[in-house]
Amino acid sequence: MSESDIPSAYVRDKRTPPPSREELRARIPGWGVDLDPADRPSYPRLQYPADTGAHWDFPERQPGSEGREHSIEHAFVTPVFGTAQPLRGPSGAIRRYAYRRFSEGRLAHWLLLVVGDRVDAWEHHLQSFVSGRPDVPASGVRTESTHGGVRSRRGRSDVRHQLLDPVVVTGPWVAGAGVVVLGVRRLLRAVRG
Repeated sequence: MSESDIPSAYVRDKRTPPPSREELRARIPGWGVDLDPADRPSYPRLQYPADTGAHWDFPERQPGSEGREHSIEHAFVTPVFGTAQPLRGPSGAIRRYAYRRFSEGRLAHWLLLVVGDRVDAWEHHLQSFVSGRPDVPASGVRTESTHGGVRSRRGRSDVRHQLLDPVVVTGPWVAGAGVVVLGVRRLLRAVRG
């Protein structure tokens, strides 16, 4: 990688000169209204010392960046990145597609990441059933009747939706169980018939 290929955002001394004040004023309406340091409470923090103490011009790159997801706006993966949760399965494919196809400025990018997260949650729920130790939906329905749950709700501001809380939490589980029961019934009919 040549020196000109490295984006200025990652180097200690910026190679790209900033535009002049006149260029900025001509290009951006209202630019420069906060140039007076007395008008900006953050001004002392904007004073950068010449010597930052960095012993590098471009940080050492973490190995393993090949095939990692990164925004299409960036030329490469950031010098340091997380590896704790590698992408896998259908949720990983959805997330890879979001990074490969859409810019971070597009709503589709973020919606696909949310969908990937939900798919990942269901992958883990299904995996918990296969393991023999299924997840327990934390609805608090049992606690409502055994530990004074109804009494603790008095005086709260969210009274309107308190009746829906158990439905919202347990509803997907009940619907999933219904789908499984219907599927088993169809399978049994097909086998018998």
